[in-house]
Amino acid sequence: MGKKIKKEVEPPPKDVFDPLTIESKKAATVVLMLKSPEEDILAKACEAIYKFALKGEENKATLLELGAVEPLTKLLTHEDKVVRRNAMMIFGILASNSDVKKLLRELEVMNSVIAQLSPEEEVVIHEFASLCLANMSVEYTGKVQIFEHGGLEPLIRLLGSSDPDVKKNSIECIYNLVQDFQCRSTLQELNAIPPILELLKSEYPIIQLLALKTLGVITCDKEARTMLRENQGLDYLTKILDTKELNDLHVETLAVIANCLEDMDTMVLMQQTGSLKKVLSFAENSTIPDIQKNAAKAITKAAYDPENRKVFHEQEVEKCLVTLLGSDSDGTKIAASQAISAMCENLSCKEFFNTQGIPQIVQLLRSDNEEVREAAALALANLTTSSPANANAAAEADAIDPLINILSSKRDGAIANAATVLTNMATQEPLRAIIQNHEVMHALLGPLHSTNTLVQSTAALTVAATACDVEARTELRNCGGLEPLVKLLHSKNDEVRRHASWAVMVCAGDELMAVELCRLGALSILEEINQSLSRKNKFSEAAYNKLLNNNLSLKYSQTGYLSSSNIISDGFYDYGRINPGTKLSPLKELCLQELNDQRAILLVNNKSDISPPPSMEDKSSDVGYGRSISSSSSLRRASKEKANAGFGSPTEEKSEPASGRNTVLSRGVTKEKGASKKKSKLQLICSSYLLWKGKGKKEEEKVKEEEEVLAVPKFTEGSPEKEWYPPPDPEFCVYVLEVTKSILPIVNIKEQIDVLAKYVADKMGGKIPKEKLADFSWELHISELKFQLKSNVVPIGYIKKGIFYHRALLFKALADRIGVGCSLVRGEYSRGWNEVKLVNEARKGMIGNLPPPEEYIVDLMFNPGNLLKLHSKEADLYRFL
Repeated sequence: MGKKIKKEVEPPPKDVFDPLTIESKKAATVVLMLKSPEEDILAKACEAIYKFALKGEENKATLLELGAVEPLTKLLTHEDKVVRRNAMMIFGILASNSDVKKLLRELEVMNSVIAQLSPEEEVVIHEFASLCLANMSVEYTGKVQIFEHGGLEPLIRLLGSSDPDVKKNSIECIYNLVQDFQCRSTLQELNAIPPILELLKSEYPIIQLLALKTLGVITCDKEARTMLRENQGLDYLTKILDTKELNDLHVETLAVIANCLEDMDTMVLMQQTGSLKKVLSFAENSTIPDIQKNAAKAITKAAYDPENRKVFHEQEVEKCLVTLLGSDSDGTKIAASQAISAMCENLSCKEFFNTQGIPQIVQLLRSDNEEVREAAALALANLTTSSPANANAAAEADAIDPLINILSSKRDGAIANAATVLTNMATQEPLRAIIQNHEVMHALLGPLHSTNTLVQSTAALTVAATACDVEARTELRNCGGLEPLVKLLHSKNDEVRRHASWAVMVCAGDELMAVELCRLGALSILEEINQSLSRKNKFSEAAYNKLLNNNLSLKYSQTGYLSSSNIISDGFYDYGRINPGTKLSPLKELCLQELNDQRAILLVNNKSDISPPPSMEDKSSDVGYGRSISSSSSLRRASKEKANAGFGSPTEEKSEPASGRNTVLSRGVTKEKGASKKKSKLQLICSSYLLWKGKGKKEEEKVKEEEEVLAVPKFTEGSPEKEWYPPPDPEFCVYVLEVTKSILPIVNIKEQIDVLAKYVADKMGGKIPKEKLADFSWELHISELKFQLKSNVVPIGYIKKGIFYHRALLFKALADRIGVGCSLVRGEYSRGWNEVKLVNEARKGMIGNLPPPEEYIVDLMFNPGNLLKLHSKEADLYRFL
């Protein structure tokens, strides 16, 4: 046998690298391996990085710092399935880091990730790709990228996957996506409702919960609710409620039902199938606060529809809500109160809550939780609106005190709701008195200063409702409530401006209030508002007119019209026409002005009791014409003497000097003095104004002053420290006494007008034929009076040659004193006239509807006492020619 020869081993090729096993303990080394061209190394490196990333957020941040993300994105499209799968697993984990998400969006890897959702890929890839998208969809920009790259459709398809993790990740991503309206619309087009409903059958609670949350979002749209109903979704939801083991899903289930109940068709279907009764019973008997709260929210949403309210009422939902009001959970109380607020739009529901709901709601007004108080006040506001019975029930339950306390709440909604309830209650006088006794005006001061327009609006409305009495208005003025109220007139909010105007209109019912409001600028603000077509409203116009009615001088100057209800009082003056926006100077200021050539300002003043200085009271007046006529006894004597002289016929011809100054008053004074020498007109006027000036001089000094002064001193001369009085008008005082004694007893109104017209004409120059109107030198007479009085203000009684507007003012002033209703109208070119309304004598005895009174103009010039039918040719000639 031959000797065995040992076979020699061939050496390895020189160009082949010997296998090397590397064990690395540094993540940076493994990250470098991601750039290797070998599939095995790439797969192992990815596997190691995946395990490293799973350990926590710090490791994910470390991988980001080491630059692992960018090479990993290239591996998502690798040819090797294992490498591609492992890379996808890493991204599924890494995408939960916000910085990684930001980088992924910049690297635009969304297409690569969505491509991993294709049916050909492994379940593991589906799992981590959907997990990556779920993490990316948390942020808005991630949602946009997923939607724009068509990720919604493959996600819906994966809802039918056999792997629960894939389902969970897919429905979670869809839930995040449907927060956007555009995604919800596309979801309905892709018919996603059926696969989502199938997830409700899952054995995994998290999948069921995410499915319910997704349905809760998408059923906000009517189309989705219709699809849910058509796919028997209500049956799925009802079964969950019927299963006690699924009580952790009941809250979200009720949220979906709440949306579905907004549709009348769904409501009817649930009523027919008995599901609605079951849901209400379930909510009423449940002991879980969140379930009760969501049930009440479901009722609230559905109750905004009138038909749904009817169905709820038929199911006796009111009993359920009253039960929920007694819950220990504040959230449930709030939801129940809100549901009652919605339900009480139904009249029958309102009546039900009158006895069984209002007392419980009033108790909630005293809660320590301000949200509870706000919701309770809202319910009470809606319950008491247009319901006096409920307002009384609230008052009987002692709601007024807590409501007023809520006006100082920090929550604007609570304040607005409480103010609304108080407004509703104040429409009844007995309740209004109780509210006023609780110092409501002081409580409203804070809301009036609020910056919230809703609070401002409701507070102003409450002022309008409660300031109907003098005491309440006085309280408002004393506590400083008028100033913020006037400021609200500047509001750009229409409702605030309207309600503030309403409140000002109510407050302007008192003269003192009107004066204070004008002082605060309300009149000018309202005038400005009413000049704007977009800002004015009926209440701003009414408030403006109400204020003007308490400032008739301004009203007549601006509008040129005083109605029969506008009674001219002492201190009224006719300045003449002024343009809108022009400020009318006060009477005192006008009296202090230097004499000018402007139109004379006509003053009406019947106040004769001007208190003289003590040194004058006990002295007889030989030369004090003003004093004798300023005393009531002298006036009575003058009136008596005139009556004895035959005043019964005011039109009786009198022998007078050409100046017309020889009046009853001057004759009475002359007779009383027994003096043979008559005083001149200038001396008499001078005496009157010396008294008005109130100087405490001796009568000897006055006599000396009368002799020295040729012209009457100005009205406004005198010590500025002393109280200022309007210029007296002794002649007008006599006019008032005479017409009161002679005309007031006349029964027939037409005869009263006739006699008064002739009386006025007689005092102002008598009858003036039309052809001689141009020769009637009234301008010179007025100028002389202004010069003699050294004032632009001329009392109406001093005018003895008066034209149309002088006579019309005197007629109106005297008519108002004796209760003869007439208006005063300013015309052009010194025209002015009075309009009266008279019932046709021939029709007074008619039975049935009487025709309206006929309107006439009183002729005071051409044929005094003649009545010219309004809009007739004669009336037009009187007014315009």
